[in-house]
Amino acid sequence: MSPLSAAPSVARPSAGPVRASRGCRPPRPKPCCHLAVAVAAADAGMTVEALLAHSRSTAPVALARQLAMYLAHVGLGLPQAAVAAAFGRDRSTVAHACRRIEELRDATAFDQKVGRLEACLRWAAEA
Repeated sequence: MSPLSAAPSVARPSAGPVRASRGCRPPRPKPCCHLAVAVAAADAGMTVEALLAHSRSTAPVALARQLAMYLAHVGLGLPQAAVAAAFGRDRSTVAHACRRIEELRDATAFDQKVGRLEACLRWAAEA
């Protein structure tokens, strides 16, 4: 038995999710976007970290991320470039997310939900 195998293994605390492609943590959103990310994550029953992960995600996570981008741009009035930087993505990704959410708003129930989330976001941003 070597001295290395006798040493107890110590679990290090995780620093959070790791990007699959680059091995570093996902971007932390700018304070202006924190609220939109938190609202979208809470609505979807997901963690903020799941929405901010840089890797491709399952459809529910991607939709929640798109909703967060939409809320930051439309609900908070932030420029698409600022939202893109906060999410560590390209501006065209934010534009796509906004178009997708607008298309989904044709359904009455989804439109009402997004309207409620926008109202909550604006109320909280004013406080």
